[in-house]
Amino acid sequence: MLLPVLDDAKHYWVSTEEVDKLIRAGGDWLAGHPARDLIVRRYVSHQRTLTRSALARLAEADDTEPEELDNAVTEDDEPRRPLAVQRREAIVAILRGLRVRRIGDLGCGAGVLIKDLLADPAVEHVTAVDVSARALQLAARNLRLDRWPDRQRERLSIFQSALTYTDDRLAGLDAAVLMEVIEHVDPERLPALERAVFGFAAPATVIVTTPNAEYNPYFSTLPAGALRHRDHRFEWTRAEFRAWAQRVAETHHYQVRFLPVGPEHPDAGPPTQLAVFTRQTPP
Repeated sequence: MLLPVLDDAKHYWVSTEEVDKLIRAGGDWLAGHPARDLIVRRYVSHQRTLTRSALARLAEADDTEPEELDNAVTEDDEPRRPLAVQRREAIVAILRGLRVRRIGDLGCGAGVLIKDLLADPAVEHVTAVDVSARALQLAARNLRLDRWPDRQRERLSIFQSALTYTDDRLAGLDAAVLMEVIEHVDPERLPALERAVFGFAAPATVIVTTPNAEYNPYFSTLPAGALRHRDHRFEWTRAEFRAWAQRVAETHHYQVRFLPVGPEHPDAGPPTQLAVFTRQTPP
């Protein structure tokens, strides 16, 4: 892979497929490499559009920085449980109500949801995946997997996988969770994620959470017009999220309902929006 980087020359036409090849070959080391930008520019023959795309996807692959606003206090300064805790509690409550046994934590990051899922003895197995090798290392460390007894360890599969590609290992799930994941994906790559999750893996239930952009002005520490995290590609209003979710549901034969997470503002709604997709039974 590095030969055309070393001689700064590609001897064939460079297309968007080169970005995919670069991410597959270097996704687990290139994101944190000190010469990352130089390597990327040379690999795609200094094409600006391809360079921006590759760097954005590498940032996605190495996104392990926590979202500070998950622990922030809203504008009224009333003490509340962190938004991150409220989000996980909402997800776990939905899954327990459905009595699912096999759950996928898709885009698991540093593993904050995994422990909550496995705390339910009715859950037989959790499949946790992330595109970032570094995030998976942090998850293993945070969960102290090396200290788990064999019986507990057998309830968890954790491995690297990109949600924009189909993966046979994600088949057979009763439910899948994409907790604060979609906003880290380039909008033009969302259809690939939709096909891989809702079309190919097709669990009976999919839970998706994402920031509500309308609530952003009520975070006292968030500058006007800023996104909540440096790696967010977008943040949707409630209408935008509903339009996306309803289109995905219609395309892939799901029904969808929406729930608020966090304190609701009378005009802006909740800080986190949540959608529960339920696969329709074929006639």
